[in-house]
Amino acid sequence: MNKEHNPVGRPRNEQARTAILNAVDDLLFEVGYAAMTMKGISERAGVSRQTVYRWWSHKAEILFEASAADAEEELAISLSGDPLDDITAYLEALLRFLAHSLAGAAYRALLGEAQHDSVVAELLSAKDPLGDSARVVIERALGKDTLPVPLEQATALLIGPSFFWILSGRDPAQLVPRELAENFIHGLQARQSR
Repeated sequence: MNKEHNPVGRPRNEQARTAILNAVDDLLFEVGYAAMTMKGISERAGVSRQTVYRWWSHKAEILFEASAADAEEELAISLSGDPLDDITAYLEALLRFLAHSLAGAAYRALLGEAQHDSVVAELLSAKDPLGDSARVVIERALGKDTLPVPLEQATALLIGPSFFWILSGRDPAQLVPRELAENFIHGLQARQSR
């Protein structure tokens, strides 16, 4: 499912691609995922439906591409060399992404849709922008060879609390990234001393 959307034929027109990605973001905000259609996306972008279908077969693919690209940018942080500061900075970026970003809203919409649409579930399982970004931070801040748990598990431990809090509709202002980072690091240290 997560194939390269540039099949044999005419190459992508970057202006049209950008217009389509912007259109899907706008429509998500204005009408929501359920009401969004490929026809509506093409009309908003000012391109033919044929152009949209040439590159994507499902609205979820467009929304995911837009969200994943933005997530990579929004979740990238400059590392300071201090593990606590670096994990805190990542969690601050994660909270902004999940709670306040249009790309985060798109990601949340896709997660909801994935619960009953196997096409969307397959798309999300093929690429994990949150897990990818967290793995980079954990590896650089703590070193993957020194972790007391597998890297995938450490990633889940880092992302999980914020992810659950936001996706269950709780107030993101009540989360304190520094405390979450301290809990994450102390939890790993406690497992290491066992």
